[in-house]
Amino acid sequence: MILPAVVAAAALLAPAEAELTVVEHPPKTEGSLNVLAVGDWGRRGQFNQTLVAEQMGLVGEKLGIDFVISTGDNIYDDGIANTSDPLFKECFTNIYTAQSLQTPWYIVLGNHDYTGNALAQQDPAIREVDSRYLSIAKSFIVNSDVADFFLVDTSPFYLKYWNSTKYDWRNVAPRDTYIETLLKDLDDALTVSEAPWKIVVGHHPISSACEHGNTTELQQLLRPILEARGVDMYVNGHDHCLQHISSSNSPVQFMTSGGGSKAWAGKFKTTSDKVEFIYDGQGFMSMQLSKTEAHLVFYDIAGNVLHTYDSTKPEDDEN
Repeated sequence: MILPAVVAAAALLAPAEAELTVVEHPPKTEGSLNVLAVGDWGRRGQFNQTLVAEQMGLVGEKLGIDFVISTGDNIYDDGIANTSDPLFKECFTNIYTAQSLQTPWYIVLGNHDYTGNALAQQDPAIREVDSRYLSIAKSFIVNSDVADFFLVDTSPFYLKYWNSTKYDWRNVAPRDTYIETLLKDLDDALTVSEAPWKIVVGHHPISSACEHGNTTELQQLLRPILEARGVDMYVNGHDHCLQHISSSNSPVQFMTSGGGSKAWAGKFKTTSDKVEFIYDGQGFMSMQLSKTEAHLVFYDIAGNVLHTYDSTKPEDDEN
């Protein structure tokens, strides 16, 4: 599936102020931005993936979305073998068929993507199969006027994965250098960002009350940067649930949207942050942003509104 030229043009790469690649994606309507976020979805339509996709299409049409953010674990169980792997169409192209979803999908990799051919998802050849699938790089920035989205590759942080031979660590090793460079580039990019809203996206949770719980390595290495640089939200998947958690010591809001398919684990953890909402089931999240207002909504597979979050900024807030 190939996007119309006018949409594809919005995803052209632009020079980066920092080392991270920047994608310029101007919103369709000046001064406002509408986005969906979903994660942990690629199961060939099974485990209610198709029902989630249908509701995403309906909400996407209602909001006139600009793009979709994927929080990772895009193809189960082990990513794709290559760019012609039929799993790609079976998990993505054949499922998200609604007209409103024929828009760019900006994508981070999850741990299940790394147990396959991780580089294949960044290969330009995958966009010849479906041009919506914009896993531009392991980490990159989407600049969209009222918001900057910083997509961060979190799997290499997780020591448990690093010590396993089943992960595809090409272009990542040596780990310490990779993480140090990524954190510096992210810190630099956040520092120079002038967007009203700064939203960081990763696969793994920093703070979570669902099955996997807090990620120690991200608490230690990533969280301090988010808090120091005025990040508004961290959006993740990995935990197959929907949740909203408020930081106990900063304005950062932690949003989990990992309900794209298999869920209902029935396992919960504790976190020192404040749990505002938690739903151990399938669904997704929408984000409506202007320069002064943010309105987030969590939906289940029937399209029911489960939780909303609103935040405002003063007109003269220059971040």
